[in-house]
Amino acid sequence: MKRSVIMFGSVMVVGLLAALAGADQCPPDSVEAGPVCVDKYEASVWSIPATNTVLIKKVKGGTATLAALQAGKATQLGCTTARYNHTAFPVSFPSSGNWTDPVYAVSVAGTLPTACVKWFQAEQACALAGKRLLTNQEWQRAAASTPDGAPCNVSSGSPKLTGTAGCVSAWGAFDMVGNVQEWVADWVPPATTTACSTSLFGTADINCMTIDPTSSSIPSGPAALIRGGSFDDGTGAGVFAVNGLRQPSNAGGNIGFRCGR
Repeated sequence: MKRSVIMFGSVMVVGLLAALAGADQCPPDSVEAGPVCVDKYEASVWSIPATNTVLIKKVKGGTATLAALQAGKATQLGCTTARYNHTAFPVSFPSSGNWTDPVYAVSVAGTLPTACVKWFQAEQACALAGKRLLTNQEWQRAAASTPDGAPCNVSSGSPKLTGTAGCVSAWGAFDMVGNVQEWVADWVPPATTTACSTSLFGTADINCMTIDPTSSSIPSGPAALIRGGSFDDGTGAGVFAVNGLRQPSNAGGNIGFRCGR
């Protein structure tokens, strides 16, 4: 929340000190979507030398730039495949999220988003940067009016740099449709079929939440929701695209995330 509210009888003082200090606005790496600061860009995860406290402070304050990360000898983590060429998550930041050395989720334009990241890692990388995963409701709000298709990256088969021109929501968040799908905070009972339907809410957006009453195979454990569709979902990508088939321990080259405050 960006604003504190204190009640004194019938008098309401709305974050007076914060307002005087100009602290009621979102950091430069995010946009205001209702009461939440939503990162402008899909997350890129970075390992930063512990000695570079200035850069870490900038990350937490939302003022870090791609140039500053590169100059500060930060290393981007994620998929190691040719289309990403990122460094694998270290053993000190395992798939369980039970880290011993911190890494940080950063919102910057001009880099490939981090993928091949499990929900547990995404949640911790956000927290270490002073943020959190968006809830499903917050993600839906922030994605409003993002184009359904071009110019968003929905049919190229490969990720593109964050900050796709024109693929921006009414609130100012980029790439919420296509590029990489995005983990959100919510866990749900898993869908009992691997088939995704379309025509969700009058669109062609994919709905991978379908419950198959004839299914004899019920997946074990919860699923974590993934939103927006990816670079290979075509017309199935969109602001209503939702996937409830993946357990939080899953990861993929088309799944990333976004943080908020």
